[in-house]
Amino acid sequence: MIMGIVSALPSKYFVYLLKSLVDNYYYIGQTDNIKKRLKEHNDGKAKSTKFRKPFELIGYEEYTTRNEARWNEYQYKNHSDKKKKFIEKLLTKI
Repeated sequence: MIMGIVSALPSKYFVYLLKSLVDNYYYIGQTDNIKKRLKEHNDGKAKSTKFRKPFELIGYEEYTTRNEARWNEYQYKNHSDKKKKFIEKLLTKI
C-alpha cells in the first residue's frame, strides 16, 4: 500500500518564469504542475499576479525534489544577480 502512495507523488518539480503580456513583468515561481499553475495565474487565482494577467510561460528548470525547487526559487527571487542570469538563460532558449 505504501508503494501506491509513493508512486502517486510527483517526481519532478519546476522553477518557472512567466512574463506578463500587460506590462512585461517577469514572475518566478515553483510548482509540480506547470500547466495547472499557469492556468491558475491566468485565471486570477494567484493573489500576487492577478492584476498582471495574462501571462505566457517563458521557460523552466526541472528538479528532483521540492526542496531543491524551493531553494532555487528563493535564490532567484532574493538575489538580483541570480534572477538576472535565470531570466537571461531562459530567454536564450526561446
